[in-house]
Amino acid sequence: MSDTIRRTGSCLCGGVHFVVSGQPSRTGLCHCKDCRKAGGSVYSAFAIWPRAAFETSGVVATYGTRSFCPTCGSRVAWVTDDEAEVMLGSLDVAPTDLAPEYELWISRRETWLHALPGTEQFDHDRPQAQDADLPPPRPLSDAIARD
Repeated sequence: MSDTIRRTGSCLCGGVHFVVSGQPSRTGLCHCKDCRKAGGSVYSAFAIWPRAAFETSGVVATYGTRSFCPTCGSRVAWVTDDEAEVMLGSLDVAPTDLAPEYELWISRRETWLHALPGTEQFDHDRPQAQDADLPPPRPLSDAIARD
């Protein structure tokens, strides 16, 4: 277990804490209407971990598959049976080693935002069949060196 990266995160008030273990399966940005409304920003930055790598404590409320703190309203994760999508901004330490590999819903991206260099671009959702074909997340230093 000592070789496994453990990242901690929480909501704004500290009522909900979570831990993700290991590297995420993928990292991305989303410009869809749901992410914009849920986060109050023009896009969301997130990483996906296997569900078994995600642990949470505290009282969590849900709306669909999105979970949040019922006290402060902070998004905690989007949890399914297989995966946990964690908002990068909710991690306690900025994950500077994780760089987005793709952008979703670029058809809704603000015109003043430009495509993130070196990332796959999807007009809408990312096709599920590509999960196994995507490379593991590149460290930010590699992304800068190559792009």
